[in-house]
Amino acid sequence: MPAYNEAKAIEEVVKDYLSCPYVDEVIVGDNNSVDGTGEKAAQAGAKVISVPKQGYGYACKAALDACSGDYLVLTESDGSLPAENVEKLLVYMDYFDVVKGARSNHFLVTPDADWTFALMFANWALAKYMQVLYLGTRVFEDVSMREVGGTQRIIKRSAYEQIAPHLTEGKSAFLPDMVTIMLKKRMRILEIPIVYRARRGESKITGNRFRAAMLAFRMFRIITRNRFKAFV
Repeated sequence: MPAYNEAKAIEEVVKDYLSCPYVDEVIVGDNNSVDGTGEKAAQAGAKVISVPKQGYGYACKAALDACSGDYLVLTESDGSLPAENVEKLLVYMDYFDVVKGARSNHFLVTPDADWTFALMFANWALAKYMQVLYLGTRVFEDVSMREVGGTQRIIKRSAYEQIAPHLTEGKSAFLPDMVTIMLKKRMRILEIPIVYRARRGESKITGNRFRAAMLAFRMFRIITRNRFKAFV
């Protein structure tokens, strides 16, 4: 879990995941929080990694690097993505290198969740752009994506170790950087709908229209750049 000033939710979220029978450990990448997030996470039973370099991507990567399991679950620390989703994603891991969750079915998204039409459309448009750009004629056969963001996913350790040296995005466009590198390496990816709830506390990005628009542009640039970049 990346975490930046998530004291309102972090204890509850850590306990939720530790109570999941499929979770062995919870790693929190504390990204310079000043509200006691790290302390509360540790009290709840998480292993807390201090991430001094500011950025969502840096916090995600630091937490993933610190994991010891064969399957790595990336999720949020704000309470929006419950541990019950882990089992839904895990079912398909025998067949895929990564199974990513998406807020793609309104029956699984609570009415109070931070999922406006503008956010949904921007995510869908960028996901389809990425899908067509990377898969070409295989777009109808292998992967169907409706969301370019969506933090929650399970990754095989072997797959993560292949892409980790190539992850360069330290800011908020970390997720498409990860997926596009996987696509370039011909990894097996599946996207499925998951439960999405209201977050506790304010979003650092989507709560501000200008920052959200800048993030969409940054994602577009990274998706395009990685398509024509060599990953050995």
